[in-house]
Amino acid sequence: MSGIDLEYARKSFQKYLSVYDAKDDKIKLKRVHTFCVVKAAEYITARENISEEDRELALLIALLHDIGRFEQLKKYNSYDDSIMDHAKFGVQILFEEGKIRDFIETDQYDKIIREAIYWHSAYQLPHIEDKRILLHCRLIRDADKLDNFRVKATESLEAHFDLSKEIVEKEEVSDNILEAVREERSILRAERTTHLDMWISYLAFIFDLNFPSSFQYILENDYINTNIDRMNYTNPKTKERMEEVRKICLAYVKKRA
Repeated sequence: MSGIDLEYARKSFQKYLSVYDAKDDKIKLKRVHTFCVVKAAEYITARENISEEDRELALLIALLHDIGRFEQLKKYNSYDDSIMDHAKFGVQILFEEGKIRDFIETDQYDKIIREAIYWHSAYQLPHIEDKRILLHCRLIRDADKLDNFRVKATESLEAHFDLSKEIVEKEEVSDNILEAVREERSILRAERTTHLDMWISYLAFIFDLNFPSSFQYILENDYINTNIDRMNYTNPKTKERMEEVRKICLAYVKKRA
């Protein structure tokens, strides 16, 4: 027995969420995101060589990974991690305030859960010696990114950019952003200048995925094409650059799937 009761954890999570405004769109978005990340983790763990115990642990971590977001939204009405780092705050809620025991009675997985949540939204992972901790850090980072593709494929572009779609469509892609895609690497927030740079940085999440099934998930849902095709690029230079981004991203995903 693993000591993980996912049904108990889900009920406890729903209880935790009950104090937040269910009608608030930002709260609603993160609630949906949480359960979709759990589904993405289910997808990955079902297709990789992962034990039942680690599958259950991965789903628990997925359930709790964004627990810091809800209080961040309540306090600041913002997702801005420069104001409050939601991953670090999630660790504080769970381990310094002791909330983790509301979701799992045993403390045998605490170190893995703590590290996986702490590092889930970092630009890159530090060197991690413990192979099991590294596995769970990689699993939650992949599951989180996979659902980010769903969010970008379905949410309002105007709401995302806080700007009309037509204005964004006229923008350019910065040289350094295109170069990062050519180098097949993730993009730092500080590197982005235009809203389209931001959009490409989300596509570049593929360069930090870890599991073949994660790339298969991207292909099955056609997220590269879907997200690129959400806009009609009216600037000819931008259109040309977006096609290059499409070509590089699709080739990379197919190679890794």
